[in-house]
Amino acid sequence: MDERPRTLLKALVAQRHWRYSDFLAHFTRIAEKVVKKGTANPTIFEAQFRRWTAGAIRTLPSPDACRVLEEMFGVSAAALFQGPPSPESPAPVFSLKDEIDMTARDASSEAGAAASASISDTTLDQLRDDVAELARRYHSFSAFEVLQTARRLREEAEQHRDRTQVPAQQQHLLIIAGQACALLSAAAFDLGSLDGATRLARASALYGETARFTPLRAFAGGALAYIAYFSGRPAEAAQIAQRAQMLTGLGDVAHRRLAAIEARAHGHRGDAASAQQAIDVSHREGRGETDDLHEGVAGEFGFPGERLAMSNASTCLLLGDGEQAEAAARTALELVTSKPEALRSAHVVGGAAADLAAARLLSSDLDGAAEALEPVWTVPGEQRATGLLTRIARIRRALTDECFRRTPLADEIGDRLEHFSRLAAQHQLGAGAGAVAALEG
Repeated sequence: MDERPRTLLKALVAQRHWRYSDFLAHFTRIAEKVVKKGTANPTIFEAQFRRWTAGAIRTLPSPDACRVLEEMFGVSAAALFQGPPSPESPAPVFSLKDEIDMTARDASSEAGAAASASISDTTLDQLRDDVAELARRYHSFSAFEVLQTARRLREEAEQHRDRTQVPAQQQHLLIIAGQACALLSAAAFDLGSLDGATRLARASALYGETARFTPLRAFAGGALAYIAYFSGRPAEAAQIAQRAQMLTGLGDVAHRRLAAIEARAHGHRGDAASAQQAIDVSHREGRGETDDLHEGVAGEFGFPGERLAMSNASTCLLLGDGEQAEAAARTALELVTSKPEALRSAHVVGGAAADLAAARLLSSDLDGAAEALEPVWTVPGEQRATGLLTRIARIRRALTDECFRRTPLADEIGDRLEHFSRLAAQHQLGAGAGAVAALEG
């Protein structure tokens, strides 16, 4: 009985000791290299493989399939489906060297493809620097400018994330996108869009969780906490801030910021003991620990002394402690005005001045309040954000107290504050007015 293969293809497959699965793997890989049609690349089922090797076909396979076979075996497709050469003219012998050379070519090609599935470190560094620069100069931009820039940076990070398969680059891009989301949340809050700020802060927290970057999760937690108490949910705000403080890998600044936010939440609840305890924690000497966000990037992610003092001044006002509120507001103003003008935050200058005025009104010092408000009038309309507008609303309410009624100076300040709020960017564009109005009630 003649045991000779009926086709040269069968003989070559037998030389390599290939089963159908081996043949299919080689065929698929070569198709990706020479045909390059993706899902339209030729493939082969086991029944076809049996017919091909048995010589049970009448016409050659498709041109693409023939190209793949010729690349695999170095023989014309027509010859592969004919009978093997006679014993006097043996079939091409399987060459280990040729197999190694082909494997080396394939490995080189696939390594090149892997290299192309990454982005330049220079591109990644620039994107990281751009987000950091926006965070550090947040105080010098309007909220609308931050929205536009941060949105573009987040989109760029996501586009680059689609282009790289390098795990370290994927993680860095997740962190960058999360930082951009956190800045978008801050800008949305400044414009009075509490719902938008909440969604963006949650997105930032999710980026941080996916990237295993706890400082970003902590920052987003703090943002969600203060959005909660501005939305009339102070108990929830305190719980969010407390959970965020339990995260590991945080520096001193993160703990200080979260303690101050927790204190304000307790202030909104009227819980003086818990608020004072949190204030004390926010003033404690740290352990010298840092993280890559709050200390590393800093800027809007930081929490310098003037912001801590301003936040605690607001907490004391909520508790009716005018003396401690005035001391904290004075500290905030002294710290911020000691900085070069280019580094001063109008948000802090205006907010601390407003808190100082509110503290003086608690002791019925109307003239002192009028004097304290002088820095407020210099805050540009585009930087009159939610935090400042709610402080202004507090002063306007205080001016309606019986002891100030029918007082010309109180009427003058009230009218001026109303005009000040009306010219804020968010009121001019109809953004966020509802949120501030709710807090005025």
